[in-house]
Amino acid sequence: MSEREVDKVKAAGLRVAIVTGAGSGIGRAASLALLRDGWSVVLSGRRAALLQQVAEESGAGARALPVPADVSDPQSVRALFDRAVEVFGRVDLLFNNAGVGAPAVPLEDLSIEQWKQVVDVNLNGMFYGIQNAFRVMKAQTPRGGRIINNGSISAHTPRPNSIAYTATKHAVVGLTKTASLDGRKYDIAVGQIDVGNAGTELAQRMTQGVMQAHGVVAAEPLMDVEIVGQSVLYMANLPLEANVMFHTVMATKMPFAGRG
Repeated sequence: MSEREVDKVKAAGLRVAIVTGAGSGIGRAASLALLRDGWSVVLSGRRAALLQQVAEESGAGARALPVPADVSDPQSVRALFDRAVEVFGRVDLLFNNAGVGAPAVPLEDLSIEQWKQVVDVNLNGMFYGIQNAFRVMKAQTPRGGRIINNGSISAHTPRPNSIAYTATKHAVVGLTKTASLDGRKYDIAVGQIDVGNAGTELAQRMTQGVMQAHGVVAAEPLMDVEIVGQSVLYMANLPLEANVMFHTVMATKMPFAGRG
């Protein structure tokens, strides 16, 4: 991005978001929804080529800024926020979305390395994002901003053989509640979106059949991932005096409530 383009974006006084895991799936859908609504979006993820594709697809020009980063590395996350402030002058929204899973194996067979990888991304990475958002948002003028954490349906109800993913997503609920409390004095609103079976590349296996709690493999319905993008946009556009602390969006016939 040229200096002229940077100055033009800053002068426009646009709303600025950082989206982690922006190169695919839910992060991509949310990024495109925000960009189409006029937000400036820092597209973050590990794969630079995918971030560039999202930026080009959006047609948003200088408002879409790809910044590769690894959320499990605290220095990388800090550099991400510093770059956002350098280019756009502030951060109004963090969509704390990046996450990974582990193989669906019995918990006694899960390796320590697999466990730590999920914790590093889904829990530690989520905290690094929150901490840096607080650092920037409490010091900027106007003060404050919004953080939306991606909790997942697994933040409430586990699938079989999912202990690492489920444990970290349950922990995200604690991060959301505590950050929401601690953010009040800085005008920082913190909420969580819990997504079930959105139509992403990773979720396509759901349509082929996945293990249910009662031991039967069954196909599950998906919803359009664009619906999730619109949900994030709705939460993002609320005035800071209002907050959706928990928002669940899922395919209507997905098994979640009830037994089975």
